[in-house]
Amino acid sequence: MNPNKESRKPWLHIRGLLKHFGGLTAVDHLDLDVWSNEIVSIIGPNGSGKTTTFNLISGILKPDAGIIQIDGQNVAGLRPDQICKLGVTRTFQMPELFNPLSVRDHLLIGMQRHLKANLLSVAFRLPDARREEKQAHKDVEKVLEVFGDRLTTDRLEDRGISLSYANRRRLEIARALSANPKLLMLDEPTAGMNPYETEELMHVIGKLRDMGHTILFIEHDMRVVLNISDRVIALDHGQKIADGKPHEVANHPKVIEAYLGG
Repeated sequence: MNPNKESRKPWLHIRGLLKHFGGLTAVDHLDLDVWSNEIVSIIGPNGSGKTTTFNLISGILKPDAGIIQIDGQNVAGLRPDQICKLGVTRTFQMPELFNPLSVRDHLLIGMQRHLKANLLSVAFRLPDARREEKQAHKDVEKVLEVFGDRLTTDRLEDRGISLSYANRRRLEIARALSANPKLLMLDEPTAGMNPYETEELMHVIGKLRDMGHTILFIEHDMRVVLNISDRVIALDHGQKIADGKPHEVANHPKVIEAYLGG
């Protein structure tokens, strides 16, 4: 994390974010900042508003009030595809894959926002479309290199439904990466993984930050949170109760109370 972040504007800037579901306040006047090239984790007990916050940032839900700025632009209320074009991609608690499609196809879908050839060029296989397609196939392999031998080139034609649970999670992250996001949002990326798979994914997340990505993720495994986060934000009942370095937040009285009750 850049130690001079205070002198710059945050890439993701949220103020007064509010979301009601009937009489329930899921996100309660939340303030949140994420600077470029940070790994920031969001923690909190079940029902604390973590996933709702993700859904508001990514455009799946519309806020009832508040500001969501991405690189200085207010995006509150924009559609998910509009927010994706600004450089934000995400994964979900459960992998959301197209089961009949191959690993390659999943990544090519993720790359669509960067492709420039028009429908006519694609339909008639004109030179610009062929060049772009060839480059896209090369880019697929570059994205998969991040995962080492877990999603190697001999798996490119494997269908999503045939993959192991861990590889389905990796593929969803790879698809999000294929859009070349500035902000990558991961919703419980290690859920359901064994300790070895979790360790591998921690290494991948660190590598992505080294490659220049900014990462915001939700996580319940405190070992993951403490080992890879630059900063931790804790929520409870939709409100931010702590924001700081991992060990400071983990030992914050309000965080301990939220998890243990009191």
